[in-house]
Amino acid sequence: QKKHVGRSKSQVAKESVLQFYPEANIIAYHDSIMNPDYNVEFFRQFTLVMNALDNRAARNHVNRMCLAADVPLIESGTAGYLGQVTVIKKGVTECYECHPKPTQKTFPGCTIRNTPSEPIHCIVWAKYLFKEIKWTHTFLGWVFCWFWVYFLFGEEDADQEVSPDRADPEAAWEPAEAEARARASNEDGEIKRVSTKEWAKSTGYDPVKLFTKLFKDDIRYLLTMDKLWRKRKPPVPLDWAEVQNQEKNISDQQNESSAVLKDQQVLDVKSYARLFSKSVETLRLHLAEKGDGAELIWDKDDPSAMDFVTSAANLRMHVFSMNMKSRFDIKSMAGNIIPAIATTNAVIAGLIVLEGLKILSGKIDQCRTIFLNKQPNPRKKLLVPCALDPPNPNCYVCASKPEVTVKLNVHKVTVLTLQDKIVKEKFAMVAPDVQIDDGKGTILISSEEGETEANNHRKLSDFGIRNGTRLQADDFLQDYTLLINVLHSEDLEKDVEFEVVGDTPEKVGPKPSEPTSKNITNGSDDGAQPSTSTAPDQDDLLIVDSEDEGTSSNVDDDMENKSRKRKLEDKECISTKRARTEQTEEQDEIIALD
Repeated sequence: QKKHVGRSKSQVAKESVLQFYPEANIIAYHDSIMNPDYNVEFFRQFTLVMNALDNRAARNHVNRMCLAADVPLIESGTAGYLGQVTVIKKGVTECYECHPKPTQKTFPGCTIRNTPSEPIHCIVWAKYLFKEIKWTHTFLGWVFCWFWVYFLFGEEDADQEVSPDRADPEAAWEPAEAEARARASNEDGEIKRVSTKEWAKSTGYDPVKLFTKLFKDDIRYLLTMDKLWRKRKPPVPLDWAEVQNQEKNISDQQNESSAVLKDQQVLDVKSYARLFSKSVETLRLHLAEKGDGAELIWDKDDPSAMDFVTSAANLRMHVFSMNMKSRFDIKSMAGNIIPAIATTNAVIAGLIVLEGLKILSGKIDQCRTIFLNKQPNPRKKLLVPCALDPPNPNCYVCASKPEVTVKLNVHKVTVLTLQDKIVKEKFAMVAPDVQIDDGKGTILISSEEGETEANNHRKLSDFGIRNGTRLQADDFLQDYTLLINVLHSEDLEKDVEFEVVGDTPEKVGPKPSEPTSKNITNGSDDGAQPSTSTAPDQDDLLIVDSEDEGTSSNVDDDMENKSRKRKLEDKECISTKRARTEQTEEQDEIIALD
């Protein structure tokens, strides 16, 4: 709901539950889960933990804390129409980190709306703009002076805003100051509090006014959030008249006359401004042809839609001082953005509760990994239950004696690289202590701030580390110890600082967008900072009932039927996992997050 925007998700969730069950005793925390206050003893007070986190770093951490506390964990995640729930129990099932999880690119909503720093941020913004600028003949909704919601081309989605995000925690304004700044910005940008319908009609769907709103007025408003620009280069607003008076430079003229294919050319700002205007006019005509109430659906193979996204993305890149991209590059990136689906989240939330009830009833042996598919399987089911897998003996997290081998050049790798890129990033430790297992206990890295900073830029070889040296890495917060065997090599590929050798997960990083077995996620790789709520989608809920297989009067027949059923379910689980793995390998998906 709009009243929840900018508020703590945990607090909103608590209030929502208490509305229909006031007797519930709920404590809401708005904090990073990696805060040392939430140690192993904190986790031990719970009978079970339910995970619905939005980034892999936090998931890794909670996985390890639950293993250390020996508390069952219900892990879950969604990616578009796909979803998954599984149960993790120390010594009984595989843990969250037992298998590799392909890298996925994720971006917080405030980055998309306020502080883009990469071209993909602008491309995601432009695609959202296409869907949220919904030009129809029947307009709904209203507009805040600082919270513009556009309804011109596609279906409205409150989780895909493109306007400046005043709830950005980095801006951290006081409410009174924010309101005063917004008023000043409105006066400066001549923005009035009018409904979307009135605003759209008053402009006559004018592409110049739309250009001015997006690339001048909104940018001016962003500049009033001065805290955002203390350590960043501020954006530069674009004025339509000034852009039209620009002359093409020599490189642009050479680009147009060269043998480079048209779709692979990078044009100048003036050309993209004209393309933006032309695409807006074309899309408006397409809508008029469809009749009242019609709307356009995003399709990367629609020339007008691609013109719009290409021009809008490049204009925003220019505003934020980035190198612009060709239409070809933008098309390849814009086609791989996964939306968040409220229905999927609702179904998965229900499945989490069902698995939780099994654990509370002492029936953990009845728990299953459950996949939610986009299309029914051959048995016409969207939900596919699978038996829980046992622990992976090669897992460097839940094995009885976690151990891993890392190939690196001891004469080039520094202690800082060992700390940040290997121990923290690769092996997901939060506050590691690393010592050489040489009988002396030489400390390389200390979790106490400042104790070993002098070691940071020294090479590993400076400490006598060589081929075969063993390092012991401890994270007392996670109650986790990992032995690292050093394998010295001078034959690593260019720009590769280290490699993990053996049957261990290849990457501990952001979640994959198209899920593989036990690896679906909702979100970003930006750490585990507190989240805020956004208005939910309004999807229809599809309820899937599992048919009873029937019983046999003959015991032998019954056993045979159960055996066949198990074999069929096993095949379904294998095919489901394989299909999702193949999907992940084929697509480099991107999930943009609020």
